[in-house]
Amino acid sequence: MKLLLHTCCAPCLTYPYKVLSEEGMKVSAFSYNPNIHPFTEYTKRLNCVKDYTKEKGIKLIIKDDYAVEEFLRQVVFRENNRCSICYRIRLAETAKTAKSGKFDAFSTTMLVSPHQKHDLIRSIGESIAAEFDIDFFYKDFREGYRESVSLSKDAGLYRQQYCGCIYSEKERYQHSA
Repeated sequence: MKLLLHTCCAPCLTYPYKVLSEEGMKVSAFSYNPNIHPFTEYTKRLNCVKDYTKEKGIKLIIKDDYAVEEFLRQVVFRENNRCSICYRIRLAETAKTAKSGKFDAFSTTMLVSPHQKHDLIRSIGESIAAEFDIDFFYKDFREGYRESVSLSKDAGLYRQQYCGCIYSEKERYQHSA
């Protein structure tokens, strides 16, 4: 299977890429994350993905469009539903890119995180798959979360402290101040 794997960050890529490759899939990483705030954080994560994929010989497709304004326009006054909106934005672009690139399916590295809403990701992924007429590949990678942390630390990868958006940054740091 030729799979386009939406990649939120390099640490989250480590375990899913390893597993999928071992299963015989031809995996390409896709970086598109207009939700990440601030721009310096976006740049750190993107550069880390570029370096890691180059080092490991992983094909990387980048949509380097820091459309944070569009992300915020879609989320404002819907902050309680922001994860759903964020998943939809990123997975739709992944599906569109997978379809035009003649991939068999698309998925996301967010499925390695126990902090993400798996049922929601799966539901949105399947809805987008029907919309773009391409398969969404769901696999629960959470069993490998600790391994992904270990792999990323061993590789010296930049490990962010919050999901990515301005709201998650606030939630992460507001209570520790």
